[in-house]
Amino acid sequence: MKNRFTAGLLMTIAVVLFLLVVQAGESLSVETAHSAGEKVTESKNVMSSFEALLDEVLENNPELKFYEAEILAAKGLRQTAGLWNNPQVDGSIGHKRVMSSSEEGGTSRAHGAASEIVVTQSIEWPGRIRLRKAIADRDIELAELGLEQFRALLEARVKIAAYVLSAAQEKAAATQEVAEHFRALREVLIERDQAGLTPLLEARVIEAIELNMQRKASQASLDAKAALFDLNQLRGAAPGDALTLTRMNLTFHPIEMDKNELVRLAGSYDFQVRLRTIELERQGYEVRLAKNERFPDITAGPAIAIERAGERERIIGAAISLPLPLWDRNQGNIATAKAQQTQAETSFDLAQRDAERRAVEAITTYETKLKEMANWRPDSIKHFKEAAELADRHYRLGAVPVSTYIELQSQYLDTIEGLQDTKKEALETAAQLELMTGADLSLAKVSSGEMQ
Repeated sequence: MKNRFTAGLLMTIAVVLFLLVVQAGESLSVETAHSAGEKVTESKNVMSSFEALLDEVLENNPELKFYEAEILAAKGLRQTAGLWNNPQVDGSIGHKRVMSSSEEGGTSRAHGAASEIVVTQSIEWPGRIRLRKAIADRDIELAELGLEQFRALLEARVKIAAYVLSAAQEKAAATQEVAEHFRALREVLIERDQAGLTPLLEARVIEAIELNMQRKASQASLDAKAALFDLNQLRGAAPGDALTLTRMNLTFHPIEMDKNELVRLAGSYDFQVRLRTIELERQGYEVRLAKNERFPDITAGPAIAIERAGERERIIGAAISLPLPLWDRNQGNIATAKAQQTQAETSFDLAQRDAERRAVEAITTYETKLKEMANWRPDSIKHFKEAAELADRHYRLGAVPVSTYIELQSQYLDTIEGLQDTKKEALETAAQLELMTGADLSLAKVSSGEMQ
């Protein structure tokens, strides 16, 4: 009896241990899967390079669907413009009574059903459908040009926004670093025995600048977040999604193409010029259509009438309807179309001159920024950073006056901001030149560096 009890107890303990092991294994599996899921989620939020970011934006940007729908809508109108009007069926049915008198003075009466049916088709004046189709074709070209323009602008916006994010993150890190220097220095000065007026005033100066640097650090952090929000909007992601970009190293090259050739290209390829060109061509068809509409549509078709009043009669003929253009010869619409054509010609000339002006301005701006960047040392920021750190150490030892210390810290941040602004302006100008001329000038090249 005792052996049976012992065996049963051991079996129960074994079952409990087995269940505990299974439960622990399941918990471990769940935690492993959860951790793997977190890693997958995090990896989805990491963008390895600018090229990958650009591909994602061109694939997921929601505004692209709007322009694609514009093309489909224009093609639908083109299909409608080439169709004839539907035929029209008119008919009537009634009762006919006939009374006739004979020479003898007698009267005869007859009655029966009477019906009529007319099928007509509106026939437009020759060339009118062709003109409507030509106008619809121009609308398709405008929609396709809109999509092309938006895609080109989107690529330029992504490049600029990515650099703005990279620069904002760099500036935020540098500003926070300088703010931490001032904070640590203020704490050191508080711990010291402030004997004399000069050390006390220096401590107050350091404290005031620390507050200002903290404010600048907060603003730089907000600027970095705003740049992130802008990029997330472009790629169709939630505003708060994390995004890690590889460091963008920009290399700028001089303009090799002839300047006059660039201006000429801008006067013919700029999106506004191409837009006005299509609109001018479209308006020319509008004028021709208005002149064509002076002549009325002709409505014609077969007609059948049947009467059964005494005798059965059937009349088969043709029905024709033609308005007489005596008072309305569409002169008002013709005058309006011609006036709009004049406006389109003026808009085209203005767009062409504006494109040439903007091309000259962009060339001048880019060359100026390029000369400005030529005076930089490749390691300017590194040297200023080292100088700021050196001043921080020696100011604590009393070897550097407070004015020199503050000036070096401020110039370090000003140098970063100045270099970033110049690069951004050069990048925007280069993108503008390529958009206006349609030429691959390869002015600003992006290469990847270390992770930000």
